[in-house]
Amino acid sequence: MTETTVRTPGSILIAGLGSIGRRHLQTVRAVLPDVRIVVLRRPGQPLPADVGAKTALVHDIEAALASGIDAAIIANPAPFHVATALPLAQAGVPMLIEKPLAERPDDLAPLLDACAEKGVTLQVGYCLRFDPSLRAVKDALEAGAIGRVLSLHAEVGQYLPDWRPGTDYREGVSAKAALGGGALLELSHEIDYARWLAGEVTAVVAAIGRLGDLEIDVEDSADLVLTFASGVRGTVHLDMLQRPATRTCRIVGSAGTLAWDGIRHQARIHRPDTDGWEVLPVEGTAGRDDIFRSQFRHFLEAIRTGLPPLIDGADAARTLAVIAAARRSAAEQRTVSP
Repeated sequence: MTETTVRTPGSILIAGLGSIGRRHLQTVRAVLPDVRIVVLRRPGQPLPADVGAKTALVHDIEAALASGIDAAIIANPAPFHVATALPLAQAGVPMLIEKPLAERPDDLAPLLDACAEKGVTLQVGYCLRFDPSLRAVKDALEAGAIGRVLSLHAEVGQYLPDWRPGTDYREGVSAKAALGGGALLELSHEIDYARWLAGEVTAVVAAIGRLGDLEIDVEDSADLVLTFASGVRGTVHLDMLQRPATRTCRIVGSAGTLAWDGIRHQARIHRPDTDGWEVLPVEGTAGRDDIFRSQFRHFLEAIRTGLPPLIDGADAARTLAVIAAARRSAAEQRTVSP
């Protein structure tokens, strides 16, 4: 690739065109309206009529590379991420890969090694780090607003049949083990941002399973007790059962408490010397489209500067290690170190 195409990609590959692939396509169009998009789909899958102009279809990576792509967004199911991304990394193509980075941490070494060898930008799509309200929580923590952190409690619950209106949830990625579904992988944002806020995890105790009546072959809920390197204790609850949807985090400190509401995109602080909760100021807007656009702009900036993105491959691999530890802990009924 030339310096010009590195600074402003002229052609971007999107691998996978399910609901998240379509959202990425819309995001790319909004941020770079003149860019050429190449869509990678399985043989037999056509290009939908509503994808817009300047969109080409290919059915294999070789054809995608031959088309002259400058960057790629990998949005197919998690078990196929590494196989799709590896030849792109070997060809020097910068990539934004949807979360989770893979199905298992043991799958990652060839991809991470190739990216390191070729100097390839690899960003992973844990988009909640680009939510301005969650960033306000991060900033408050770093400023010492609640003193020494004592505990963190994160929860997300979303009823799976409501996730993608107009589709049969039983046929979707989230419902199938073969496609990398289940609460631990699909709702791993909470594990990612818990690490971002509280530091690395040194021990995991977990219980996972199917508690509801959904017709799926994966866990619909998971409860994790995390010990962080700092000594902070955290709990993370994930489920695909709750109505209405909830997404919250509470961080207790020696001098106050921070609370985040990811549905309302609001951050609050409670200090012992004040009466009630104070809403923290938030820079920018925090709708779903805004968050994805911020994430994509960050990816473009990482390509332009060559600086590491906010969530790189090694970072995302540590979240996968926590997930793997949770599975072992639940299966063996013991504490496991990631």
